[in-house]
Amino acid sequence: MPDSEDRTKDSELLFDAVREAGHLAMTLLRQNVRRWSKSDGSQVTEADLRVDALLAGQLQKARPAYGWLSEETPDTAARLACERLWIVDPIDGTQDFIHGGNDWCIAAALIENGRPVIAAVYRPVREEFFSAIAGAGALNNASRISVSGGASLAAARIAGNRKSLGPLEGQGIVAETVRSLPLQLRLSYVAAGRLDGAVSVGNRNDWDLAAGDLIVHEAGGLVSATTGETYIYNRPQPWQQGLVAAGAKRHAALINALRTP
Repeated sequence: MPDSEDRTKDSELLFDAVREAGHLAMTLLRQNVRRWSKSDGSQVTEADLRVDALLAGQLQKARPAYGWLSEETPDTAARLACERLWIVDPIDGTQDFIHGGNDWCIAAALIENGRPVIAAVYRPVREEFFSAIAGAGALNNASRISVSGGASLAAARIAGNRKSLGPLEGQGIVAETVRSLPLQLRLSYVAAGRLDGAVSVGNRNDWDLAAGDLIVHEAGGLVSATTGETYIYNRPQPWQQGLVAAGAKRHAALINALRTP
């Protein structure tokens, strides 16, 4: 286990790299960068690859013993032997980035023994930097953030797409149907109390979750699969089964509601 000095050095390294990556992305925003479709049909741009290369250069060079998992880097089994792992989404919300919007972010986390211990989600268009270090709380820029309280789903602002929100019909929620807002920003908004919860169904990639997972936990909330199980990262399959995020009491209510036929 790293000592507090090691954790501090790793957090400074990660936060500086994510900020630099955000600044690079801003120089490419609205510049009609080259883009194409990946094999799964999703879009990728030259900006995604340049940000990925910057983060890899900063983080892997400084910590060669740490593993690496990124949306824009071919995955290898080598990471499975690593106690610590960087998980990166160079641009979460690429489609919005392509259209020159502001609903995109840079997200990165350090995983240790399967769980995130340092995380950053940077929304450079709005200059919002969400961050967390295990045991030290969560911040938006320099301000401490916390999840909203309460257990009731009535009037709770729950983010998700129509499919994921469908099972919650009749619970009295305020459905925040989202299209462009990426999962990392949804999680950051739950952590900051802007949303009361977020749900998603189906497999969700580790790079879409890891940073926001820690930020919500350090803000006093819970993040899990739709079964209620805590995520474990750096497994052979780099994805998790669904998403439920909220304050602890509301998280339990969401899990129960999703289980109810």
